[in-house]
Amino acid sequence: VRRHQEIHVVMGNEACDLDSTVSALALAYFLAKTSPAPKAAFIPVLNIPRAEFALRTETTFLLGEQGIPAASLIFRDEIDLGELHRAGLLSLTLVDHHVLPGADAALEEAVVEVLDHRPLERDRAPGCQVTAEPVGSCATLVTERIAQGPPGVLDRPTAALLHGTILLDCVNLSPAAGKVTPKDVACVSLLEARFPELPARDTIFEALQAAKFDVSGLTTEQMLRKDLKVLSGDELLLAISAIYVDLETFLRQPGLLQDLDAFCQARGYAGLVAMMISFNERNEPSRQLAVYSRCETLQSAVCQALEEATAPSLHLQPLPSPWSCVSTYAQGNALASRKKVLPILRAAL
Repeated sequence: VRRHQEIHVVMGNEACDLDSTVSALALAYFLAKTSPAPKAAFIPVLNIPRAEFALRTETTFLLGEQGIPAASLIFRDEIDLGELHRAGLLSLTLVDHHVLPGADAALEEAVVEVLDHRPLERDRAPGCQVTAEPVGSCATLVTERIAQGPPGVLDRPTAALLHGTILLDCVNLSPAAGKVTPKDVACVSLLEARFPELPARDTIFEALQAAKFDVSGLTTEQMLRKDLKVLSGDELLLAISAIYVDLETFLRQPGLLQDLDAFCQARGYAGLVAMMISFNERNEPSRQLAVYSRCETLQSAVCQALEEATAPSLHLQPLPSPWSCVSTYAQGNALASRKKVLPILRAAL
């Protein structure tokens, strides 16, 4: 701001998943290499505070594979976009989303370009360049954009990031998963043709999938936060975490009860439902539930709602728990994902 330098920020959405991160890094790099505006600095911004980054385990894995340290990334809490905008120095390119959240509404007028793979919810100003196509991964649109640019800009690390991201988003290009489009397939093939030494599709997909569900390096609090939804009732908040370990491993976490207490107290949650998800060698999920609350009435109301649910029925079998404030179950109906359990809990509240 003091030097009056123009800043062109490329930023993904607030979930800051692998697609948002890689799309921002790759497009900012491309713009920096090809832009005719010599004065502008092109900066990819990861749209989360730095403290949240450890929870994005597939992203930390893929960037680590390419030798990109977290120290060289810029996070949302490290740059004041509002101040840059008020000084008239900000241009903003949005990737993997096209509508800023309410808290960022003032930045809308700085948006000069959008690349997104969702249907458009709103029109942009006439000067804003919009690329919106229903492909499986936003990284596909970034790959296409770079491929149409000057030859030689795309390097191997960027290609590896885009390749891995498209494969993860499109479930290894499996038609059965219903996400892949012909353009995703074409962009993966293009990257492989230019860089034949890229790892085999199965290898990188399986490594990213494993990293996504790897919580071994996380504390209990980080495990609970990694995939968290919160429901609000009349007077209280209930947290619902998806946790990618089995119940036995979770209950063995050192200091678990104190961590559950501290997690709920710090955030004002009256209780917590943890859905454990683990996979067998055939990639079939099994699910278990833990219901924690220091308020006995809430705990029994939530347990009763889950036990008696019919839409869908969860087929719960109670399991032994080391503490009275934690009720634990095997969930016989493994197809009842958290998305299907949320309405049952909402009704109970």
